Amino acid sequence: MKVAILIDGGYFLKRIYTVRPDISVRDATQVDKAIGQFVYNHLTQINKVAGVSHALALLYRCFFYDATPYTKKGHLPVSRRAIDYAKSDEALFRLRLFDLLRKRASFVVRLGEVRRERAWILSEQAQKDLLEKKRTVESLVDADFTPGFRQKAVDMRIGVDITSISLKQQADTVTLVTGDSDFVPAAKLARREGVKIILDPMWRSVEASLFEHIDGLRSGFARPKNTTGADSNDPAVF
Repeated sequence: MKVAILIDGGYFLKRIYTVRPDISVRDATQVDKAIGQFVYNHLTQINKVAGVSHALALLYRCFFYDATPYTKKGHLPVSRRAIDYAKSDEALFRLRLFDLLRKRASFVVRLGEVRRERAWILSEQAQKDLLEKKRTVESLVDADFTPGFRQKAVDMRIGVDITSISLKQQADTVTLVTGDSDFVPAAKLARREGVKIILDPMWRSVEASLFEHIDGLRSGFARPKNTTGADSNDPAVF
């Protein structure tokens, strides 16, 4: 029995704030260790059924999907202060994390790209305040805006890998760490090929319709306090 674990990195890094409040989520070393434990926990849970002597023997490969950080220069929208995105905390964190993950055995980092489709996007709260005349245009500050970045080709890579793994029979089970339904077409194909699809939304509720396209839910992290979602001991998974 072999398992492939596919992690939507953007989703994972957003949810880790909630599920692992004990670590510094902007420390690449700590996040790398958390990902290693996360993968090991998934394999250990499957190991209870598979009866393999060592959990890591189950792993075909772990794929981590994200996008190369935006590294160009620009100016902030209000203050017009120059900004170098390549030197931003976010860019440095992600590049460091990618380097650490690449050094892990049986880990693959798949990167799309980040494109700037819009200059700046005004926050919903600022828009609401302007429409309700609680604020004026002159009161807007840089913090009211976010850059119009968008990841490209990340979801496509996930779908292609699910399809390839299934058709080549490289794994019997695919554990998919994500929170949206973009994977459904690839999951349908995988299940027709006899591959089990296990979804880990990291304790976030999922649409009821998704249960038609997966073989169960399983979490690699313990349930955080005050969070409802999947039961980590769901007997229907296997």
